[in-house]
Amino acid sequence: MTTRPAFFTTSTPGRRTVLALGAAAALTAGVPSARAAAPAGRGGTPEAPPTAERALAELRAGNARFAALRQIHPHEDAARRASVAVSQHPFALILGCVDSRVPPELVFDQGLGDLLAIRSAGQALDEAVLGSIQFGVEELGVPLVVVLGHERCGAATAAVEYVRTGKPAEGHLARIVEEIAPAARAARGLPGDWVENTVRANVARIRRRLARDEAFDKARIVGARFDLDTGKVAFHPS
Repeated sequence: MTTRPAFFTTSTPGRRTVLALGAAAALTAGVPSARAAAPAGRGGTPEAPPTAERALAELRAGNARFAALRQIHPHEDAARRASVAVSQHPFALILGCVDSRVPPELVFDQGLGDLLAIRSAGQALDEAVLGSIQFGVEELGVPLVVVLGHERCGAATAAVEYVRTGKPAEGHLARIVEEIAPAARAARGLPGDWVENTVRANVARIRRRLARDEAFDKARIVGARFDLDTGKVAFHPS
């Protein structure tokens, strides 16, 4: 008998229904689901589910290695590939920008199965992004969600230009610009660079929005900013 993909919805009154993806590891009969078992630790015993604090410490340590050009490139061998082929247990979810200079696995010096990376221009939220985050938190049990903005963000620049001139972006870009525009308006008039302030305001706004959504109650949600020049990630208080 063929196993059908598992889909689920949330139907809490007063909140919009969010569709999340079914567990990818259960698409084929006989393959364990994403929650089937924790990855084996030393001695072959299962590791305890990571805490948000442990996850954040690992991200900090990995980024410190990246910034210092001392990467260890973990979890890239054949054994790891075989392990994650049947089950995934990422310890953190990174909601980042599509910018080619900010790949989460490299920025945090992580390997196969370590991070659940969701990327959209300017970290713009839509139902697909929200559903993907919910998949990570509810189905995979990810304890930490990081909203990762970055220096010289093109999406933030476009939003600032839209607020400054009133001229809308063309085509599908308009949806992204409009999503970030409230942050650009909030940052207008603040001391310093308008685009940089918009990046920070946008991260804070998205973090607050996710923190208010009970679909993500099981995870800690933090904001962060990646510096393109130094390679360092600064985590915002939350």
